[in-house]
Amino acid sequence: MLSFFRKFLGSRIGAFIALAFLAIIAFAFAAGDITNTGGLGSIGGGGGTAAKVGGEKLSVADLQARTQRIFEQERRSNPGLQINEFLAKGAVEQVYDQLIAGLTVSAYADKQGMSVSKRMIDGQIAAIPAFQDASGKFSEDLFRQLLAREGVNEQTLRDDISRDLIGKQLIGPANLGVRLGDSLVLPYASLLLEARAGRIAAIPAAAFAPKTPPSQAQLQDFYSKNAERYTIPEQRRLRYAVIDATRFAGAANPTDAEIAAFYNQNKPKYARSETRDLERLVLPTEAAAKTIAADVEAGKSMTAAAQAAGLAVATLSRQTRETLTREGNAAVAQDVLVGKQGDVVGPIRTALGWQVLRVTAINVVPERSLAQVRSEIVTALKSQKVAQLISDFTGKIEDQVAEGATFDEIAKDNGLSVETSPPVISTGQNVQDPTFKPTADLQPLLKAGFDMTADDDAQLVPVVPNQRYALLDVSEIIPAAPPPLAKIRSLVVSNLAQSQGAAKAKAVAEQIRAKVAKGMSLEDALKSAGVPLPAPQRVAGRRADLMRGQQRPPAEIALLFSMAPKSVKTLSIPNDQGTFIVQLDQIQRADAAKQPALVENVRTQLSQVTGGEYADQFERSMEKELGVKRDTAAIAKVKQALRAANGVTP
Repeated sequence: MLSFFRKFLGSRIGAFIALAFLAIIAFAFAAGDITNTGGLGSIGGGGGTAAKVGGEKLSVADLQARTQRIFEQERRSNPGLQINEFLAKGAVEQVYDQLIAGLTVSAYADKQGMSVSKRMIDGQIAAIPAFQDASGKFSEDLFRQLLAREGVNEQTLRDDISRDLIGKQLIGPANLGVRLGDSLVLPYASLLLEARAGRIAAIPAAAFAPKTPPSQAQLQDFYSKNAERYTIPEQRRLRYAVIDATRFAGAANPTDAEIAAFYNQNKPKYARSETRDLERLVLPTEAAAKTIAADVEAGKSMTAAAQAAGLAVATLSRQTRETLTREGNAAVAQDVLVGKQGDVVGPIRTALGWQVLRVTAINVVPERSLAQVRSEIVTALKSQKVAQLISDFTGKIEDQVAEGATFDEIAKDNGLSVETSPPVISTGQNVQDPTFKPTADLQPLLKAGFDMTADDDAQLVPVVPNQRYALLDVSEIIPAAPPPLAKIRSLVVSNLAQSQGAAKAKAVAEQIRAKVAKGMSLEDALKSAGVPLPAPQRVAGRRADLMRGQQRPPAEIALLFSMAPKSVKTLSIPNDQGTFIVQLDQIQRADAAKQPALVENVRTQLSQVTGGEYADQFERSMEKELGVKRDTAAIAKVKQALRAANGVTP
């Protein structure tokens, strides 16, 4: 309901604590997203200075590299994202502010004598999943390999983690304990109960689209100016050779000697076993336990005896000597295991209290001979052998890659069949064939395939861990670009007509708005347009209902709730579909004073916002004290460089 208040939360320092430096390096490792697209070895490099914080400098190259990294991460979840769209959201400005905030907090902490211990940093590194082995433990070898592969300096990583921890310690407390008074909270809470009514008219672009086809010059001009609109995301053609466990099935059959040895090594597993199913009661005194035991021995059920004492029976299944000793003690285990079905055991004193047990079933599994378990052993041994053979085989291939062998050489030497995908985008879609779907082998290779660069060696990628692998190579990279105009001419013609119609619809909507603002009714103003237009729709509702949960109201409804009384405004409809005319007819005020739960909810949200502002002001005061110098012209330089690096011409 109150999520719309979060638009006030634009705290640079809040973003710093959430992202900081760690988000660019360590978080990327944690998410498994580090790729070798230039690495972070250039951090602190040349290209001019974007900001100075004490003795530290933020280079233009650093700002560009980190913004590029975030762009690449965003494109993994949204392959259609274009650099201009990304930059239009203020990405460079946000990263710029966050990096300066990080340097500022770090420098201020140094000035105050604050520091982070090596042990704390080690703990953060060890917690990053990408540095952990299959058992979930930190691997020094894996850590070194990843840093070397990505060209990330260990000290740079440690410095980033240190800044993140310092930021949390220094800035985090600034927004704690904030509680706002009713005089500030009530107006916002009452705002949620406010009801509004109005009318919305749509001026469709289709009503004003030109009837004559455009000239070639017009079409070419529109296509050139809107090239990004038609840009196809980067495509890649992947080659891969699958290695499956079935390849080794014939060589994995165990011998009779191996089967016998396995049986002898695991004899306890195949020996006769006996377990007990039990009912159990634990009582605080021996006297109470004796009474229960006597009642059960006299014929009363354990459940009835327990209910009479206000207790409940615990049911225990498949109990062995080990579990009985653990749950009770050695005496319990001994007495239960010698008891017959239906026998009452106890009372016996244990750490939990006095136990009374009843044997409800005796489960006997007879000894199994080698002949009886032979097939089971064959399956287990074959699985072990296949795992070892595939491990040896993939290890051999990795050695060949490390020694410089090409994809084709490795495939030929090992008798691997090579498959080649059509050009696909990172989601696996084929732009030329909408019916195409990645195979079960290709789908798991997409992420690795799009993380690789054109110069990378072939990689061995698990398709099904321990069962199926693929040697992967990128055979072709098709940069993101719009298709030739000739291929999409009909689409561009349609879009141009839509755009021209939208421009005319906007002009007509502004004329109608002006008439309504001077007193003409919306209905009459629409009729004066000279073309048939849809009748206005009446809308009404409460702000709280529109903002409930994560729901977001349509833009035209949101505009209605931000307008002054009796006003009229226009709003473009997305995708050049036309223009809305929004007229606010009525506002019904409300008082939230009689709804304390709502007031407290609003107080909590506004207190979080205010806490963020306190933290933001704290960081600004640090900048002032340290004499931070910004070169905002660096933002324009970085934007220009990012456009060029991502194939967008000025």
